[in-house]
Amino acid sequence: MRDDKKVSTVLMVLAAGGIANLFLNSEVAAQGQSKDPIADNAQAMLKRGRRIFRFDTFGDEAFWGDTLKLHQAIAGANQGGVGPGVSPKAALAVGLKVDIDALPESVVEGIKHGTVDLSNPATTVALLNLNAVVGVTGFSGADGKLRSMGIQCALCHSTVDDSLAPGIGHRRDGWANRDLNVGAIVALSPDLSVISKLLGVDDATVRTVLHSWGPGKFDAELFLDGKAFRPDGKSAAVLIPPAFGLAGVNLGTWTGFGSTTYWNAFVANLEMHGKGTFYDPRLSDPTQFPVAGKAGSANVRNDADVISAKLAALHFYQLAIPAPQSPENEQSFNFAARRGKMLFNDKAQCARCHVPPLFTEPGYNLHTPEELGIDDFQANRSPTKMYRTAPLKGLFSHQKGGFYHDGRFPDLRSVVDHYDNNLKSGLTDDEKSDLIAYLKTL
Repeated sequence: MRDDKKVSTVLMVLAAGGIANLFLNSEVAAQGQSKDPIADNAQAMLKRGRRIFRFDTFGDEAFWGDTLKLHQAIAGANQGGVGPGVSPKAALAVGLKVDIDALPESVVEGIKHGTVDLSNPATTVALLNLNAVVGVTGFSGADGKLRSMGIQCALCHSTVDDSLAPGIGHRRDGWANRDLNVGAIVALSPDLSVISKLLGVDDATVRTVLHSWGPGKFDAELFLDGKAFRPDGKSAAVLIPPAFGLAGVNLGTWTGFGSTTYWNAFVANLEMHGKGTFYDPRLSDPTQFPVAGKAGSANVRNDADVISAKLAALHFYQLAIPAPQSPENEQSFNFAARRGKMLFNDKAQCARCHVPPLFTEPGYNLHTPEELGIDDFQANRSPTKMYRTAPLKGLFSHQKGGFYHDGRFPDLRSVVDHYDNNLKSGLTDDEKSDLIAYLKTL
C-alpha cells in the first residue's frame, strides 16, 4: 500500500508538471515564440522569396519606364503613350504570359466566350493594372493610365500551363520561357539612347541587335563586352535557362559565372537595372569587358539599395522549386527507357558528368570547350573560359529552341550524335533511340 501511494504521488507530480508545461507552451505560443524556429523561418523565407521572384522590380522601373519609356509603347497613343500600342494578342505573340489566378472571374469568363477584346491595347493596360502579366508590373496614375513599368525574375523564368488559352493559365515558376522574345519587346522602347551611348553605336544598330535574338534567347554579356554576334554571323544571345531543380547544383548559367546567388545579384543590378549593390572585380578587365568597364559594372553602389536584403529569400525560393516531373515518368517507364538508363550510366558515358540524381557534377561543374567538342566563343565571354554541365532534370520542359547554350542542336538526337562522336562511345542507332527514351523521362 505504501508503495502504491508513492507511485500515485509520483504520477500526480508528473501529471501536474505536464499540465504546467502545457500551459507554459501555450503561453510561449501566444507570445509568438516557436518550438521550431527553423521550420518557421523556412516557411517565412519561402513565402517572401516567392513574392520577390514573382513581383519585385528591385526599383528597375526607373530604367524600363522612366529611361526607355517602354510603357508608352505598350499603352499606345490612345492611352496616353505613343504609337499603336501593344494588344494582348500582340503581347502573347512575343511570349508574354497571363496569370489566370490574378484575373476576376468575369474576365476569365469573358476570355472564354470571346467578349474580352484581346486586340485592344487598353485591355493590356487593364491586365497590367490587375498585376496579371507574368513578370511585368505596370505603375498607373489615378486615371488608370500607365506612368511607368518594371520587370521581375518571373518574366524570363516562368511560364503558364495554358489552361485557359495559349499563354493564359496558372503560373509555372522556374520554367524557362522559350516563347519570350525579349529583344523584340525591348526594341519597342521609344528611347534607346542610353543603350546606344553605352555600346557606342546608333539607334538603328541597337534595334537590329535586339531583333536578332529571337524567341527564348537573351544576351546578358552584351552590356559587358559589346559582342552582339558570333564569328559565324549568328546572334551571340543564348537560351534562357530554367530556374528549377537548382538545389545541390554549384555554378549556374551556361558558362559558370558564379552561383545562383551571384547570378541573382548580377541580373538584378546589371540586366534588370534595379537599384542595389554589386561587386565583381573580374568585370573591370578592360580587354575582356570594355563595356562593363565604361559602365562601372564591377562595383555598383546605390544609396537606396533595394536588392541586397532580398537575395537570401529569393535564393531560398529558387532552391525550393523542384524540377517538373516528365509525362513519360516511371509509371510509363518502358523497356526502351530502361535500356537507355543503363546506357546513360555506362556505355554512353553520360553519368560521368551528369551524375544522378543531380545530373550535374557534385562540386566543380565546368568543362573546357575542348572537352565538349565545341567552339570557345561563349566560354571566352565569361571569366571562367569554360562551360557548365547543365542539370538534366525536367529536360522535357525546355526542349523548345534547341540544346546547348545557343540552341545549336535542334533535338535530342543531334545531342546524342554529337556526344557519341566526341566521346567515341560507339552507340548503335537502336541504342541512341533507347538513350533518348530515357532522357525524356528525367
